[in-house]
Amino acid sequence: MKKNNKIKVLFRHRSMEMGGVEKVILSMLNNLNPDKFDITVCLNFNQGELRNEFPKHVKKVYLTDGKEDFSQNPFIHKLQLIRRRLKLSRAIKNHTISDRILGNQKFDIEIAPTYAAFSAVTNSSNRTSKKIGWFHSEINLPALQPLVPDILENFPKFDHMIYCSQKIKEMMHRYYPDLKYPEESVVINAIPIEEIKKKAREKIEDLPQGPVFVSVGRLHHRKGYHKLIDAHKKLIDEGFNHSIIVLGNGEEMKNLREQIQANHVQDTFILAGNKMNPYPYVKNSDYFILPSESEAWPLVIAEALILQKPIIATDTGDVGLMIKDRETGYLISYDTEEMYKAMKTFLTDPELIAKINKNLETIEDQFDNQKIFNDVEKIIETLYQKM
Repeated sequence: MKKNNKIKVLFRHRSMEMGGVEKVILSMLNNLNPDKFDITVCLNFNQGELRNEFPKHVKKVYLTDGKEDFSQNPFIHKLQLIRRRLKLSRAIKNHTISDRILGNQKFDIEIAPTYAAFSAVTNSSNRTSKKIGWFHSEINLPALQPLVPDILENFPKFDHMIYCSQKIKEMMHRYYPDLKYPEESVVINAIPIEEIKKKAREKIEDLPQGPVFVSVGRLHHRKGYHKLIDAHKKLIDEGFNHSIIVLGNGEEMKNLREQIQANHVQDTFILAGNKMNPYPYVKNSDYFILPSESEAWPLVIAEALILQKPIIATDTGDVGLMIKDRETGYLISYDTEEMYKAMKTFLTDPELIAKINKNLETIEDQFDNQKIFNDVEKIIETLYQKM
């Protein structure tokens, strides 16, 4: 890299709703060396709770406005959505429009932090840029199957693919051994340890009396909250007093609310919506629970470990590498009965909880953030040198 010549890097992403990938993006943007990299983020929609959280040295552009900037009038709002859809379609199909929004810059490196941005990066008008993909998903997930053909088509078009876990990489190669893979690396997600602990000290309203389980996640079917409600109901019916608080929004909100009402547990199973700062809820709860059908390297598990919460989690993705069963947490399969039994154990076995709490005292030693940032910087710089 020439002196005073920063590497121009472009991240492409859909929007900035609260989520694990979005937190990973912000972590990278806050820690990649600004003396080495001139970074721009291009969003399809200027939308989401985290849309204004980018560091000052990062330039943000967007193809269309976010819903936050739309009219509250239902009729006008609907017209704005239609107009936005058309505007985005034109920008994606016509490189002249998207390039103009990007200031007609030629970036050295273009990065797709999720498979949803793969096509935007591989179909860039800049044919000379080096392109990096980031893959976070279990390729055999049933809900992902309609998207798999597009994912497989794009994979060989990248110059480098980053996986957030070794298991995700191994699954890709096991299911598609004949795919032409680019250069590959496994880079786990970074954890802003001191920031998490600082934010966790923020004052919040009192949590419910009695043992409290907390969970943080988008309300999608694969997150397993419908199973968790059934497990919770069974425990309540058996007289095990406890509450569950779920932080997050999503498409399953209406269905979950109806299930909660039907089971008459609205006082003890609480859908609290998104919280810009979820850490005080985790810190002030008794336990953390992750009932997901699938995960890769879930950031929320690392965050709960940092806050030293005993965790119940489905053994999916790399969760089994993050948690030692019955040592720093409790691993289960994606099954209502196992969720029920695990929560019952946490509520009735103080010796196990004491053991887990003791083991969590030094848990943050397993996270090495600087190595993660160094690895990403090295990937970018190596590709740049090949231009």
